[in-house]
Amino acid sequence: METMKAWVARERGRIALQQKRIPQPAADEVLVAVSACGVCRTDLHVIDRELPVHRRNVTPGHQVIGTIEKIGKRVRWLSPGQQVGIAWLRRTCGTCAWCTNGRENLCPASQYNGWDHDGGFAEYMTVPESFAYALPPGTDPLQFAPLLCAGIIGYRALARAVLPAGGRLGIYGFGSSAHITAQLARSFGAEIVAITRGHDNQVLAREMGASFVGEERAKPPQPLDAAIVFAPAGDLVPLALEATTRGGTVVLAGIHMSDIPPMAYESHLFYERDLRTVTANTRADGHAFLRVAHAIRLEPQVSSYAFDDADAAISDLRQGRSSGSSVISVR
Repeated sequence: METMKAWVARERGRIALQQKRIPQPAADEVLVAVSACGVCRTDLHVIDRELPVHRRNVTPGHQVIGTIEKIGKRVRWLSPGQQVGIAWLRRTCGTCAWCTNGRENLCPASQYNGWDHDGGFAEYMTVPESFAYALPPGTDPLQFAPLLCAGIIGYRALARAVLPAGGRLGIYGFGSSAHITAQLARSFGAEIVAITRGHDNQVLAREMGASFVGEERAKPPQPLDAAIVFAPAGDLVPLALEATTRGGTVVLAGIHMSDIPPMAYESHLFYERDLRTVTANTRADGHAFLRVAHAIRLEPQVSSYAFDDADAAISDLRQGRSSGSSVISVR
């Protein structure tokens, strides 16, 4: 029996390195030798059990770059030796109302890498062929890995924000997804306002061209046309709505958030302010974003960790010591 090294979420708040059996691909899946895996706040939610347990002793990780080693008997378009990317969404039913009208991210039977199935904090993982992203030759695993979730989710959040051309976008929480989204929005001509805690995050926001950077409860100097709340802090939602102009939109981009406090209709929601959420992404989002990322040459700020130090990467994220994107180098 061939084994590999893999990190697993054992008890609440802790991951452990152990030997696991190398998974074998199902008929429609490919086996991927992982090169690098980004560290996402969703991984932290899984490890800390802020999300319900879907798989005992699951291996986290869903921002994966790797090389195909083996293919299932029904795989048609991918082949061994090809470099691919793997994101959060792993599989959907393909037949429900949401799947058939372009909103597969809302499929009630959807499954996710690093939550329902073992993910990329390992030397190998599997993925259905139709949910893998074929990458151009020479793609840098460390630089590209964060785009597979932080980038794609930021792209979807920005689309749902309905930011007008040249508009002012407020970003609440300036971590991995936010700093990629800021680059994306600026490439479209937007002005960026960053509301975030942490000295390093504030420095990064200024480096990314934010016109104003304030502490987490700061009021922007001018009304926002739209805002995206990346921080998992429900108490920021009323503040973002108050800061957004009439007819503006506030988008909540996280999979988990603390409770939102009571809001006043007139000061928070009246004047046709919209409050929206983001739930995962579709494959169409992923393909569209990756084309844009290549075209404008998005460059995440990356801190690299050795594979054996994945627990340190998680700890740094939990304690707010991370800035930009963290990536585990597996090979």
